Amino acid sequence: MNKELIVNVSPSEISIALCEDKVLVELNKEQSQSGFAVGDIYLGKVRKIMPGLNAAFVNIGHEKDAFIHYLDLGAQFPSLQKLVASQQPGKRGMRVETMKLEEPIDKSGKIGDYLQVGQTVMVQVAKEAISTKGPRLTSDISLAGRNVVLVPFSSKVFLSQKIRSAEEKKRLKRIAAGVLPKNFGVIIRTAAMEARDEDIEHDIQTQIERWRKTMAAVKKSTPPAQLMSEMSRANTIIRDSLNDSFSQIVVNDEAMYNEIRSYIRDIEPGKEKLVKLYRGNVPIFDNFDISKQIKSLFAKYVSLRRGAYLIIERTEAMNVIDVNSGNRTKAEDNQEQTAMDVNLAAAAEIARQLRLRDLGGIVIIDFIDLHKAQNRQALYDEMVKLMATDKAKHTVLPLTKFGLMQITRQRVRPVAVESVSDVCPTCNGTGKIEPTVLLDKKIENQISFLTQDRGHKFIKLVVSPYVASYLKKGLVSLRRRWQWKYKVRLEVVEDQSVGIIEVHYHDKKDNDLIKK
Repeated sequence: MNKELIVNVSPSEISIALCEDKVLVELNKEQSQSGFAVGDIYLGKVRKIMPGLNAAFVNIGHEKDAFIHYLDLGAQFPSLQKLVASQQPGKRGMRVETMKLEEPIDKSGKIGDYLQVGQTVMVQVAKEAISTKGPRLTSDISLAGRNVVLVPFSSKVFLSQKIRSAEEKKRLKRIAAGVLPKNFGVIIRTAAMEARDEDIEHDIQTQIERWRKTMAAVKKSTPPAQLMSEMSRANTIIRDSLNDSFSQIVVNDEAMYNEIRSYIRDIEPGKEKLVKLYRGNVPIFDNFDISKQIKSLFAKYVSLRRGAYLIIERTEAMNVIDVNSGNRTKAEDNQEQTAMDVNLAAAAEIARQLRLRDLGGIVIIDFIDLHKAQNRQALYDEMVKLMATDKAKHTVLPLTKFGLMQITRQRVRPVAVESVSDVCPTCNGTGKIEPTVLLDKKIENQISFLTQDRGHKFIKLVVSPYVASYLKKGLVSLRRRWQWKYKVRLEVVEDQSVGIIEVHYHDKKDNDLIKK
């Protein structure tokens, strides 16, 4: 698989497109001024305790208070608080390596036993602010590197479940045990399988140094304050995804180009040659045919090969995807095999769309009915395999007897393309409007009512430019004919804000003659 990372830097945001074999699979957008990213560590102040939710709201400087649940405090929260308290002015600072750890907190405890309003806490952003919600926080601090994730207040070495070789597990545990100080644990990532001993050691030491700088920042900070910033989104994607399948990383901004080259030089010396600076006159996303693919994020219909297609609907509670065979069934005799072929093609596209649109929560997929149990099992196995490349936490359930598949998927970032729309004032969200061929008859009926029943001698028609030109077209226009017929003075006024077939009837003082 050939991977490309295309980075489009603009004054307001950075857009990062990840392509696999020229097909867009992920789109990330990072606001240049947002300043709140997953992984950032803050010194916050408790603003409100919510006993009913067993949670608290914490001020970390965001426009909306951040949220932390009791279970997100982490088992070693008392030890963290003891360490943070020791860094306050006038106190002798402790170090994790030399301190005696406190007793872990009880999983069934209450947040009021550990947090009070006005208390200073050290927290990490676990989930960015989305829509009207503030950031989600955790006090179970961890620092992620390319090969490892450092976990303070722990003494355990955890391994990725994808590392299956007993010999490799032994090697990685030996490396970690030889470098880790006391009271530090580590999670060894899948990428470490391909890494040299010295690279893993260097990664662990780098994260320990980041931790020490974070604790040093506590002494100089007054809440709310940022203690440690996660790297840019582009570098985060590179850290988690960079491998031999990457063919190029193209950036249209020189400062970002130098930053990415420098970062790759640190983690994978020699691979910085993959980074290229784009200097073309055509916008970078247009040049790599990404703009056209981004537009599909808004589309309700997604085409598959040979006439099949998907319908994707988003609701408040869940996301629903319907798989349709289109006109394939007319050309195929074997319905079961046709259904299986369409479903497999749909599964591949659905796995891509989930990553691309960053669909979270419950996803219900209505596949074409399969009658054979082995085909239903094969479709489930294929979906599990396709979803394995998705780094978001997810669960895929087998097909039900109705042919429905349920997927739950976690979303930790705002969607790359948020739907910004209002209900159409003309159709009121139904998607259907009155037939335009009857529009003139409808207007004439209202004029007849206002003149003959209400006795009005002057009517101002406020309409869209489209309708205005229709009413005034020709030497003997509809407006003139109605004036003569109903003995009324008609004035047609164009208004861009009026719906395309919407009509308002006003008097000389601009009062509505027909109340809605």
